[in-house]
Amino acid sequence: MGKMTFVEHDDTEHVVEFKAGASLMQIAVDHMIPGIDADCGGECACGTCHVIVADAWYDKTGAPGDEEQQMLSMTPELAKTSRLGCQVQTTEAMDGMSVRLPEFQM
Repeated sequence: MGKMTFVEHDDTEHVVEFKAGASLMQIAVDHMIPGIDADCGGECACGTCHVIVADAWYDKTGAPGDEEQQMLSMTPELAKTSRLGCQVQTTEAMDGMSVRLPEFQM
């Protein structure tokens, strides 16, 4: 088990435990993190699980695919380390990771 921190747009922090292999979206939903809507249930079809990964952790999330990049291109709060939580599968190397949540989801 590892721990990660979800930081809301108002800087409220939620430290949660996770098992490697779950997506960031699923971890957020399981812990009822405000700001992750996950409307499509993880199908990379809605963009409502947008997270902004801390710079130091971004490389550990893998490269976003074409579908994910297309969805992210529509978000008004796009950052260079934006990812869709449903597309990031966690690993043990993500223990301690921090992600910010945008003020608004698509």
